[in-house]
Amino acid sequence: SAADTEFNFLRRLIDEDRIPADVTVQVLVQTREHLIRRTFEAIAGAKRAIVHIYNSTSPLQRRVTFGDATREQIRDIAIEGAKLVKQLVPTIPNTEVVLQYSPESFSDTELDFALECCNAVIDVWEPTPEKKMIINLPDTVQWTTPNIHADMIEWMCRHLNRRDSVLVSLHTHNDRGTGTAATELGLMAGADRVEGTLFGNGERTGNLDIVNVALNMN
Repeated sequence: SAADTEFNFLRRLIDEDRIPADVTVQVLVQTREHLIRRTFEAIAGAKRAIVHIYNSTSPLQRRVTFGDATREQIRDIAIEGAKLVKQLVPTIPNTEVVLQYSPESFSDTELDFALECCNAVIDVWEPTPEKKMIINLPDTVQWTTPNIHADMIEWMCRHLNRRDSVLVSLHTHNDRGTGTAATELGLMAGADRVEGTLFGNGERTGNLDIVNVALNMN
């Protein structure tokens, strides 16, 4: 839903059957109703797609972006977006939809509040061990050293509801030049999944070089 260019690009991939059978497309959308509805139009007919919704959660964004919104108001944005997504999934029955949520500015959000938002969405989506959802924890601004980031990931992993039904995903940036280290320590701290880009080119999934991480793991 970012723009017509992206919408048309995805529609062409689907309509012309250009997505390989073992590839899952992922779409990223703010928790805003018209954007979420447009996103479901974009993925209709894909064999499998991850729908990734997010909303800003940090104190700075609550104050500046949302005009001094309360924590409860921000949490409710996440809940309402999750409810809408849940309603729309049955409207595209030929597409297997995997659900994903991010507190957008996780690295700059109070841990207890990031947890509150994540658990609220988990409670709406009700994942199971057989049909897991993804909780993505973005290192949006790399404020801290990798060990502190790993501590935050470990704490979230220990306190998320339905942990056996949730894939905890890392989304690291590289502001301090430590994106790879933060990712590797985050995996050691309990994360299940990594988002990144080839050779660190790009931003929408963070800018971790997943080639570097894959070679290190190998």
